Amino acid sequence: MKLVPLGDRVVLKELDAEETTKSGIVLPGQAQEKPQQAEIVAVGPGGMVDGKEVKMEVKVGDKVIYSKYAGSNVKLDDEEYIIVRQNDILAIVE
Repeated sequence: MKLVPLGDRVVLKELDAEETTKSGIVLPGQAQEKPQQAEIVAVGPGGMVDGKEVKMEVKVGDKVIYSKYAGSNVKLDDEEYIIVRQNDILAIVE
């Protein structure tokens, strides 16, 4: 199965959180802050959303920073994904 987002939605796969701090301290899983960086795995078609024309400005493979509490978590085939609206994406990491 695969996820196909609708409208202005984007499917993200979280990038792994740092397991050690810059000073070398190893963090256990629960102490790690939720990463806000992810890779785009699917992009909706855009078009008319809520009466406004939406042009998709991101593409599959882009690494992005997204809003901390945005989106819906989805588990599919033992993989975790986040579905967010394009306007919840704050920046593209180049």
